[in-house]
Amino acid sequence: MINKDRKHVVMFSAEAAPYVKVGGLADVVGALPKVLERLGAKLTVVLPFYRVIPHEKLGIRPADACPSFEVKVGPGTIRADVAQATMPGTGVTVFFLSGGGYFSRDGVYDDPATRKGYADNLQRFAFYAKAGLELLRRLGEPVDVMHCHDSQTALVPGLLRTLYQNDPFFAHTGCLFTIHNLAYQGLHEKEGLSWIGLDSDIFYPSSPFEFWGKVNLMKIGIETADLVSTVSVTYAREIQSGPEFGYGLEGVLRNRAADLYGIVNGIDYDEWNPETDPLIPAHYSAEDLSGKAACKAALLQTMKLPRRKGRIPLIGIISRLADQKGFDLIGEAIQDIAKQDLQMVILGTGQLKYHELFEQISAHHPEKIAVKLGFDNELAHRIEAGADMFLMPSKYEPCGLNQLYSLRYGTVPIVRATGGLADTVIDYDVPGDSGTGFVFHDYSPRDMMAAIERALVIYADSERWQRLMVRDMMQRWSWEESAPKYMKLYERICERRNA
Repeated sequence: MINKDRKHVVMFSAEAAPYVKVGGLADVVGALPKVLERLGAKLTVVLPFYRVIPHEKLGIRPADACPSFEVKVGPGTIRADVAQATMPGTGVTVFFLSGGGYFSRDGVYDDPATRKGYADNLQRFAFYAKAGLELLRRLGEPVDVMHCHDSQTALVPGLLRTLYQNDPFFAHTGCLFTIHNLAYQGLHEKEGLSWIGLDSDIFYPSSPFEFWGKVNLMKIGIETADLVSTVSVTYAREIQSGPEFGYGLEGVLRNRAADLYGIVNGIDYDEWNPETDPLIPAHYSAEDLSGKAACKAALLQTMKLPRRKGRIPLIGIISRLADQKGFDLIGEAIQDIAKQDLQMVILGTGQLKYHELFEQISAHHPEKIAVKLGFDNELAHRIEAGADMFLMPSKYEPCGLNQLYSLRYGTVPIVRATGGLADTVIDYDVPGDSGTGFVFHDYSPRDMMAAIERALVIYADSERWQRLMVRDMMQRWSWEESAPKYMKLYERICERRNA
């Protein structure tokens, strides 16, 4: 029977903090279950057991309740091994699945040697999906909702609507499929369907399993889940509007418009809080901003930038170095940026052309621009605390988290009006002395530079800037605001399943 008093929600995700992180997806799946648990749901998380996960440090142990089992894939079976842990500070059980050597590699999605996705990613994540469903059957506790995140998990609803559609254990189980980034769709050759165990007769034009002669995992998730969500209201509209944001799935999404919801991500204020953050050199608050100057001085020293005379603004960037994030704009405008009376710190890794560009620029302007290629969580916190402004000129941004961290740290965001950036940052209005950041609309270096220059003008007025900082720090974009909206979607799914 369905547990009507306490919904059992199982999250499938390719990442979750603190276990494995490639991008913002990990932060979402690491934080959202904690709040849902406080709201009364029972949460279980299912992850691939990557080699990069620090097993002993995070208290991961063999799963006593479920020993190894065989998963039918391809011409035979593969043994699935199960480990488990408890998410820190919660009662949330996290299960880790391994087998077939699929996750005993150095990369998560991509081969570090080639910087390209593993050729067998379909097999890897199909095994993960099938093993996850078999794990739940063996555990024996009914599941109300499968909450699946992005294309790597899209086969979960697809399998529930095909191979498992007559399985009484999943008879009342519904699916919510959340799109975090529509551009990463998981395109594969159609021959992979037979390896999964799906009949070829499901592969035909307009089928959920066919996309221009290939298998598109994202399409499978969108079409087979009960409800679909994405991570901001504006992005939910944008991905239906045309190929610029829809990447070929705009028509599929328009067909599901009545079942598509936008919910802005929250952030974990226990982790991102300048009043308590253990990773920054000085604490500060909206009532006492003095510690921010100490954070800025320490950041300049760490990044080997000189402390110059006068009040010189420091712009921070923490990002994947990719075209999507607007680095083509920054690349075109970098000489104009370097001419301004400012300093800049950049933390990130990504496309080789941007590695080379920023290394060259920092070499030419060592007193103004500093770059750290890679990911460093402590440095990310120090940049949020020590910078005066934070630049996010994204071509598209489903939600974005760094602008939310920046608001909390009084680090004024400069953003393009797209996706979650449009939903969370209000353009500064000079006559009204209102707003929370500096917003530009056209995707061009000229518009981006105009926004940066507007920010520099207001920064020169220290009293206005301090009021802006305080206003930003009073904003609240917590999971306590967003999680109840997910609970409503879970309720809606359960009502449909039990109608």
